[in-house]
Amino acid sequence: MHNNETELEAAERRIRNIPRCGAAKRASMEQSFLQLLQAIGEDPNREGLLRTPTRAARAFEFLTNGYRQSLDDVVNGAIFESDASEIILVKDIELYSLCEHHLLPFIGRAHVAYIPNGKVIGLSKVARLVDVFARRLQIQENLTVQIADALMKTLRPAGVGIVVEAKHLCMMMRGVEKQNSVMKTSCLLGTFKEDARTRSEFLSLLVGT
Repeated sequence: MHNNETELEAAERRIRNIPRCGAAKRASMEQSFLQLLQAIGEDPNREGLLRTPTRAARAFEFLTNGYRQSLDDVVNGAIFESDASEIILVKDIELYSLCEHHLLPFIGRAHVAYIPNGKVIGLSKVARLVDVFARRLQIQENLTVQIADALMKTLRPAGVGIVVEAKHLCMMMRGVEKQNSVMKTSCLLGTFKEDARTRSEFLSLLVGT
């Protein structure tokens, strides 16, 4: 990262000049998938693989469409005045991302909490905010911080608390000793970081039914 920029600012800088995917880009991806099939010893002309490069390119475009979305696109003005002043928590947001080291999926859930400071965000936008950052090549640690930074930038709340838990196929599918473990990461900002009572309440809400 440059100087003192946040993880969110670094992510936005990296994607600023990435062009939106079009026919030319998809054609390039199709050629890459064709070459990959050939490189592993497959026959791209056999019946089951004839359209695989095209399908794979379209799938990969969808799985990485977070590069072609901005925070403003996602929020789309859905911020509302509110007198609420206690923790708002959205649990169990489904999360699908690709590991930037192996291009293999990691799959899990995000739990997003914040304490309003005069404004709240539309409920569906919380899930979309998670999704836009998940649909980029990621590591879970950075993804967690980007979600927290984005919520702070969007709402200027009193505090933000994020927990992400996921299973990583790059760990589960590779190696001699396959693992079925879950990785958990967190990012606490503002009141969640500074106040022990708020942290304790947040954690109790996470484990509660």
